[in-house]
Amino acid sequence: MNADVTTSTEPAAAAAPVAAAAAPRAKNTRTLIGKVVSDKRSKTVTVLIERRTKHELYGKIVAKSSKYHAHDEAGAYKNGDVVEIAESRPISKTKSWVVTRLVQKGATV
Repeated sequence: MNADVTTSTEPAAAAAPVAAAAAPRAKNTRTLIGKVVSDKRSKTVTVLIERRTKHELYGKIVAKSSKYHAHDEAGAYKNGDVVEIAESRPISKTKSWVVTRLVQKGATV
């Protein structure tokens, strides 16, 4: 009855190299570059991301923008700074991005 069942070590051996190859690969996280437009809240900055896209119907290049709340632990980034933000785990209701680096310091008037 169980004579037709064959045991093979190949599936286990084939699975091991796949798992080993996937382990050293780095996790791909989304990163965006934008301008800090608000730093009034503690440990949080609001970053404006502007991108240019083609209008679906008319073909004109249109500027679209999105605002993201990003975590700034030290409070080091001020209005006008150009920063890079990376996606992370949710930190609060509206915050799931973290400021990773300063790209360009904002001009003080």
